[in-house]
Amino acid sequence: MEFGITFKGFVSPDRARNLVRQAEAAGFTYCWFYDSHILWRESFVAMAMCMEHTTKMRFGPCVTNPNIRDWSLSASLYASLAHQSNGRFDIGLGRGDSSMRVMGKKPATIARMTEFTTKVKAMVRGEEVEYGECPDPVKLPWATGYELPVWIGAYGPKALAAAGTVGDGLILQIGDPALVKWFKDQAIAAGEEAGRDMSNFKVQAAAPAYFGDMDYCIEHTKWFPAMVGNHVADIVEKYGSDSGLVPKSLTDYIENRKGYDYSKHGQSDNPFLDFITEDIIKSFCVLGTVEDHITRIKDLEEAGTTQFNIYLDSGDEEEIIAKYGKEIIPVFNS
Repeated sequence: MEFGITFKGFVSPDRARNLVRQAEAAGFTYCWFYDSHILWRESFVAMAMCMEHTTKMRFGPCVTNPNIRDWSLSASLYASLAHQSNGRFDIGLGRGDSSMRVMGKKPATIARMTEFTTKVKAMVRGEEVEYGECPDPVKLPWATGYELPVWIGAYGPKALAAAGTVGDGLILQIGDPALVKWFKDQAIAAGEEAGRDMSNFKVQAAAPAYFGDMDYCIEHTKWFPAMVGNHVADIVEKYGSDSGLVPKSLTDYIENRKGYDYSKHGQSDNPFLDFITEDIIKSFCVLGTVEDHITRIKDLEEAGTTQFNIYLDSGDEEEIIAKYGKEIIPVFNS
């Protein structure tokens, strides 16, 4: 089991440097950043800074999307960060939620996300690529052949199939082992059907982790299921609540959802939190005592999770990193 942390753009540069040093020393191997340039500061600048204060930790956006930058710029950015970090760079990729919708734009299609994956990976390797309206093929003459790992964030059947057929990993914003298995199985089945070797396919469960009395934990993490519900609502709207393509536990919990304020994306003061129940928060997040955390992560591992990624957005970040480094990560790496 690998362990990661995720930063939002509210973290000050000085604190980010300190947190990544602490996390790497504690045994965390990944550091991810939200990539929503209107809501928060530009994430790739912060990644470049944090790379200089670590030696082993890998970095990447969680997640970026195909519509936010020209593809040659994206490829150049990714290849440059991989080069200057000595190969410590991945990307998480999605259709584009907050970064697009906060500007009134639509997310990318699954087909565009899939094409972006294959063509940007090729450019990062140094291959010649044709895309979009470019009259001539595009090639980065300085590329070094880096094989860019692409993790795809998905919930719906088509996105899960895309993750399995072109991605190197799957990102699931949820800490529920049964749901992780349900989604993971679909991605792996799609990859196997396409003739891919899925033995090294990675599965990330990304969720808040919090310690303490359960009421205290719930109060600090109730923002998270609302963010997840935002994605699930899209799928239910497209496929319906009785299609069998979305687990009933997910469709039930968004039944009373009234909306979502993208200007408050991932924040506890989002005005649309009334539909969130305590049971949903407990299901989606990793909460309670150290023993509770260990039990849940073992269940996630059994369900096929290869990385638990903690959203460090709920407060007590230093304490969470310290407890994981001292009491939890050693249990899985012994």
